[in-house]
Amino acid sequence: MSPELVVLSHLRWTFVWQRPQQLVSRLSAGYDRTWFVEEPVTVAGTPEPVVRFEDHEHVTRVWLEMASEADGFDDQVCGRYARELGALLGPPDERTVWMYTPMALGLARALHPSLFVYDVMDDLAAFHLADPALVLRQRQALREADVVFTGGRSLHRSVVERRPEASHCFPSGVAPDHYEPAIDARRARGGAPRPVAGYVGVIDERLDLDLIAGLCRKLPDWDIHMVGPVVKVDPAGLPQAPNLAYLGPRAYEELPGAMAGFDVALMPFALNEATRSISPTKTLEYLAAGLPVVSTKVPDVVADHADVVELADDVVGFAQACRLALHGRGEGWSEQVAAVLDHHQWDGITERMSAMLRLAGGATIDLTDSTGTGSTGRIKSA
Repeated sequence: MSPELVVLSHLRWTFVWQRPQQLVSRLSAGYDRTWFVEEPVTVAGTPEPVVRFEDHEHVTRVWLEMASEADGFDDQVCGRYARELGALLGPPDERTVWMYTPMALGLARALHPSLFVYDVMDDLAAFHLADPALVLRQRQALREADVVFTGGRSLHRSVVERRPEASHCFPSGVAPDHYEPAIDARRARGGAPRPVAGYVGVIDERLDLDLIAGLCRKLPDWDIHMVGPVVKVDPAGLPQAPNLAYLGPRAYEELPGAMAGFDVALMPFALNEATRSISPTKTLEYLAAGLPVVSTKVPDVVADHADVVELADDVVGFAQACRLALHGRGEGWSEQVAAVLDHHQWDGITERMSAMLRLAGGATIDLTDSTGTGSTGRIKSA
């Protein structure tokens, strides 16, 4: 048997490095081949739809190029993809299909998985311009998956009532070692003439743009840095101010350097349908970079991190929290942060998820290679 992992994702492997990349890069140690299958892309002049692929260390990125306007994993695309992937992957031996969007359910079925995993990382139906079919496909995916993972408490509550026996809550994590260089770099640069409050992440409809604009006015002696790609919002409609800078996207390897330039980290999320169920990974990443964090009262942030994150309701509260954070944190803050980071490391999360797969698939899974203890890292049939 040749075990393989096929991941179906609405996100690009080469986009912002987040939950899918963190998990799949670690899980790949346990499989002979790992395929990361993305939504199709439109390429003018393509005579016939064609599957492209490229290797990224242990993961092979796969995408479908089409001349016509690509519309995600619609039924027509899934049918075409299934034929092309069938030729690329060959007949299944021991195939785990791991899905991130319920719109790819038709493709997941066509791949005939030995084990079908649905990792619910977002409430995609609540996003701007979401496909109306998402709600029905979500219900179908939850019914058919062998294992369901959820990326936070709020998501889990919305899912567990449909599949209580198969659902497991695994909030996103962090690789602390990746961000620790930001601490030393910040010490080395010393005090900046103007404090910097910064945000790292996708700039989209989940952010409270009025809050950001107001914060610039309330902190005229500060600089506000926004680091990340602008997605699904008009750049012309973003707030503008003399002390506000949009610095564009950064690769995962560059994030510690970007955070080294911050004095306070921001999570200025709007409280709306799109953020009702989010569990922001950046909370832990900021903390691992040694930064005090100021956030709106996103439910999962309140539930999981109220002891180490400053919570604010409005512009005045955000500005006050930033100024207070600049001059010191509460007693025992560093020890609390260390405990939080230790519990939420990606290596440990991957190992615990793998145990769930073992129970569901009837296999013994040794992923110690991916968790740093030096074993074989291979799935074996029980």
